[in-house]
Amino acid sequence: MNQPCIGSLAANAYGKMDAMTRALSGRQITLRHGDYSASIASIGASLRALQYAGRDLVVPFDADDVRPAYRGATLVPWPNRVVDGRYAWRGAEHQLALTEPARGHALHGLGAWLDYGIVEQTDDAVTLGAAIPAQDGYPFALDVAVAFRLDADGLHTAVTATNRGDQAAPFGTGPHPYLVAGEGRVDDWAATIPAENVLTVTEDRLIPTGLEPVEGTRFDFRFAHAIGDTFIDHAYTQLARDAEGIAAVQLRSPSGTGVEMTWDDACPWVQVHTADRDDAPEISRIGLAVEPMTCPPDAFNSGTDLITLDPDASATASWSIRAL
Repeated sequence: MNQPCIGSLAANAYGKMDAMTRALSGRQITLRHGDYSASIASIGASLRALQYAGRDLVVPFDADDVRPAYRGATLVPWPNRVVDGRYAWRGAEHQLALTEPARGHALHGLGAWLDYGIVEQTDDAVTLGAAIPAQDGYPFALDVAVAFRLDADGLHTAVTATNRGDQAAPFGTGPHPYLVAGEGRVDDWAATIPAENVLTVTEDRLIPTGLEPVEGTRFDFRFAHAIGDTFIDHAYTQLARDAEGIAAVQLRSPSGTGVEMTWDDACPWVQVHTADRDDAPEISRIGLAVEPMTCPPDAFNSGTDLITLDPDASATASWSIRAL
């Protein structure tokens, strides 16, 4: 499918920079619809804040913060980790930069620190665009468009990647919001994660080791219950879906407020993280990371659900967040 060249469209938007607020997290875009408001930062096409009637639905960060912990970032051309940053593709070996030095992996793709340009904007919607250039470790050229839209049902996001190169490229995507149910922290909230299987990982480096059923384990949230002190930093799959193919994770606070994230069948996986920070107790477990993914961790090596983008081909995945 032929698409407009995002690289050139985005470049045209840079002339408008003087009329826009510029901060460390990039250009700031505010969307509003009814009781919803969203703040988008251009660095990483990041969801910086999302509120319903003044209540946070995600953990926000300030416009002049260097975005912490990938909070709200769009993850392309892979979500999660490539173990050791090494993978083979079509007979060629590739080595990515190790962006998770403590564990020695390439983390969350190449787009998280790109400055996206504005392709189109209205009061309640914006499309951002960026080009991922061919480079060492990922010699493939992609255009990426991220469309955010608010309506009465919350915030809807769609990511579309188009291969602008002359060879097939490996691809995956996902978002990185930290959901907030209401007052309190993760321990206080009840979660519903409608998944049958969880991907187990090594304790030290989080390297995938295999799928296991959630039944009878601490990972079983098929029926809503309090998270308590449970630690999770794992990918779930075999998700229950409605008649339209939509999967959903819900969080509820003791007062009854909550938040729901839904996504389409382009994402057969969801990473969930309780955001434990022993080194920073003031921000530990203040939100639950819920990351729908088109592929699991280390898909560049396993090949599981990895998207092959042929030249001029596109792939799209979408998700939504709404108040409960």
